[in-house]
Amino acid sequence: MSLVNLANVCSHLQNASKARLGLTSIPSTNQNLALALSLQKAGFLSTVTRGGPQPPLLLTPTSLPHATDDAAAAEATVTQENVASRRLWLGMKYWNNEPVLSEMKSESKPKKRVMVGFRELERIVRGREAKWVKGLTRPGECLFLSTDRGVMEARDCVERRIGGLVLCRAF
Repeated sequence: MSLVNLANVCSHLQNASKARLGLTSIPSTNQNLALALSLQKAGFLSTVTRGGPQPPLLLTPTSLPHATDDAAAAEATVTQENVASRRLWLGMKYWNNEPVLSEMKSESKPKKRVMVGFRELERIVRGREAKWVKGLTRPGECLFLSTDRGVMEARDCVERRIGGLVLCRAF
């Protein structure tokens, strides 16, 4: 993942949650999809949907697409012409009228990639600092890493005893 694109995604999601948006979109890349699915698994996002430049249709009983609806089928088909316009549509989550994702920032920068091993990650998860990364001290705080097994949360990496590139922190 380009760390510049990661910083854009982090700031976009933070701004969308502070603006109280219900649905927002980011560019559709494999790394963005893996990060969005990890955020959804951690409980920060309600939905993750791949779509086109327009928001996906809400599937209510009155607006279900019919088999003869060619516009919906054409939008769902990925071709060489429309692959650059594909978006990930993310449903933001709120609890008691407050955004669940209150802050999200990238930890690794393009000039300073932070790689952590299993031992350093154990210290970070327990709330202590290691390799220029502050520990997880807030309730519900998550740290996401890019590993050889995909994008994972720090606590999952500690359970599996693997390290990786620190991507971002969300709380």
